Amino acid sequence: MYRPAIRLRSPKAFASLATKSIAATKAAGDISSVFPSLSGIGVPPLPQRFADIQGTLILGKEQLIVDAWTRLLASLEAEIQEIKARGSEIIPSVDFERDIDVNPATGDATFKDIGLIAEIRKRGAAVIRNVVPKDIARVYKYEADKYIKANPSVAAFPKDSPSVYELYWSPSQLRARSHPNLLLAQKALMSLWQSSQSKVQLSIRHPLIYADRLRIRLPGDAQFTLGPHIDGGSIERWEDSEYVKVYQNILGGRWETYDAFDYAHRVDAVTDMYGAGGACSMFRMFQGWLAMSNAGPNEGTLRVYPLLKQATAYTMLRPFFDAQTGMKFTAPSPSFPNTALGAAQELSPATHPHLQLEHAMTPIPKVQPGDYVAWHCDTIHSVDPRHNGSSDSSVLYIPAIPMTIPNLQYLVRQRAAFKKLSPPPDFPDAGGSGERGFVGHGTEADFASAEGLRAAGCGSLGWDISNVSSSSERQLLDRANMTVF
Repeated sequence: MYRPAIRLRSPKAFASLATKSIAATKAAGDISSVFPSLSGIGVPPLPQRFADIQGTLILGKEQLIVDAWTRLLASLEAEIQEIKARGSEIIPSVDFERDIDVNPATGDATFKDIGLIAEIRKRGAAVIRNVVPKDIARVYKYEADKYIKANPSVAAFPKDSPSVYELYWSPSQLRARSHPNLLLAQKALMSLWQSSQSKVQLSIRHPLIYADRLRIRLPGDAQFTLGPHIDGGSIERWEDSEYVKVYQNILGGRWETYDAFDYAHRVDAVTDMYGAGGACSMFRMFQGWLAMSNAGPNEGTLRVYPLLKQATAYTMLRPFFDAQTGMKFTAPSPSFPNTALGAAQELSPATHPHLQLEHAMTPIPKVQPGDYVAWHCDTIHSVDPRHNGSSDSSVLYIPAIPMTIPNLQYLVRQRAAFKKLSPPPDFPDAGGSGERGFVGHGTEADFASAEGLRAAGCGSLGWDISNVSSSSERQLLDRANMTVF
């Protein structure tokens, strides 16, 4: 029987990653590279060996999984009724000044209200208002437009009417990622996480910067129709021997006890086993974007499935039931609906019918420039199929990244890409020409704060080890300073 290979990485392997030279490691492309629905490639059947993977996962737990599925479908039906009734208001909204407490001595940030924390955990998404002053966020948009016009050769999707640009090193992006308020908002979001294992080395108090794209979607656009999906890999959730441990309670028939905010097995999980162009190999606790414009429901904005635990449980258990109706237990088989090698996990009403995606995918509330929208790394999300607004819907993609050894190793490679103005290691044409020679590209002088510069692995100011919360954090910061600086 085939068994997933153990893919835990040793310190020696991490050192190898850190010194790896930036070369053209991924094919040129755009955001469609990791989404079969956008590229039009289709989802081919998985190899027969994936039946063995299913067999390993369900062995001795067949009835537990069937019983859990029955309970799950009943819970979904009840919760979806509330989602339909409440619409966008079901997604928590937070005010940066009012609802986040910042410790002036440590720089830590947390949410003040216990009820709000519980709601964000349940919904898997939040809008944090007024993170960046509106006038500054509008300047980001003005500068982004200026940068694009000055460099018309930039790759983008769709090609004839661009919405998502293969840009990573514009002044706007560097300034926004390093804005001190944004770093605080990320700390507050990451404070929702904890570990069931004490020895895991991770710090939520020292966010790292992940270079990602930007979006300027014009009114009337119906081409950037990115349907429901989950980032962070697809088949890797079942195949990688560490990643699958994240979901062990679900796969053991105990989905009610699953904690989506336990990072114990996420730090060393392999989320990109097949070299997907645009698949994130850094551990993102939250994905996010900063608004540069006004945008409301049906105006080219984000949609989320605001029920994190049940949606994750459904996604993980779905392969064990028949591909047509999802009602008959058919495992083991090589069927993993809408799952492809080297792609994001996509979902549809046909392949995941009980989620009622056509009704439950919920637009985020109206946002203004400077609002930060964040969603859990396992949250199902999509974009409005058509932009019916009257002005562009523009955002800078900026996820919340904790400090871990693998993330630091990626940071070193990302810094090398920045110095060469190449696309970052995760993205299409990594190591290629990228923004080399672009007029007005960003430099270290564009970073908005010293902390932000350090979070990108730039400058010479290391992390302060005098103000640590534990011996484990001290060891991690020591390792971080040795690795990065």
